[in-house]
Amino acid sequence: MTHKALLDVALLAAEAAGIVIREGALTLDKLQWENKGVADFVTDVDRRAEHAITDVIHRYFPNSPIIGEELTPHTELAASGVAFFVDPLDGTTNFLHGYQEYSVSIGVAESGVLVAAVVTNCASGEIFTAQRGGGTFRDGKPVNVSTITEPERALVGTGFPFKRKDLLDTYARQFVSVSRETAGIRRAGSAALDLANVACGRFDAFWELDLAPWDIAAGLLLVREAGGVITDTTGRAKTPSFGAVVAGNPDLHRWLLSEVAGDISPSTS
Repeated sequence: MTHKALLDVALLAAEAAGIVIREGALTLDKLQWENKGVADFVTDVDRRAEHAITDVIHRYFPNSPIIGEELTPHTELAASGVAFFVDPLDGTTNFLHGYQEYSVSIGVAESGVLVAAVVTNCASGEIFTAQRGGGTFRDGKPVNVSTITEPERALVGTGFPFKRKDLLDTYARQFVSVSRETAGIRRAGSAALDLANVACGRFDAFWELDLAPWDIAAGLLLVREAGGVITDTTGRAKTPSFGAVVAGNPDLHRWLLSEVAGDISPSTS
């Protein structure tokens, strides 16, 4: 199947989830919160969005694995066939508070290689897409990473390692170091959107120490197809895996990596 056809399926799935999420946003006061962990919540909207995505994907790919936190989180990416990395609602805490930064994220791999990606900002309606070798688009128009090269002019995105309290001291040191040399740091709360914002140049760089494969799979392709670089904190090319992420345009990725470099043990949750 062509990369375009795979992207079309991902778009249909993201659209189905987006309908569920937008309807849920109208009744926030009636939603029941469930704790998955410390400051980590799930709702019926998450589950219904997940089911909507699964229904669409299985219509076209009944035997393909769907890798996600509530789905099959420990599935190994096969060397052949098609697989989907799905986060049906990235930024649940934002969603529950009516903070307009939450998304649907779907990355598609073929024979172990990411080939299509969709990240939808459910609040604004923006849709970010990418195909391997075909560039990155926002609402159908091509985008690229920023051209800023000086850290003192850079706006950097980040995420707190709220699931890994053991990383907080390391992160705090990094935060201070990056803050001293940049124009600002933003923590919006949806890693998928953070990476989309790197891809379209709103953020010049981004880092986070504890992310899951479904958090980043789509974003990996968005950033790379937009001309950016995305690695772990040791500089190894990032794959859809647990652990740290450093992303940016080539110049600011190189600088940010020098600020946060180190081997951060990956989460296995």
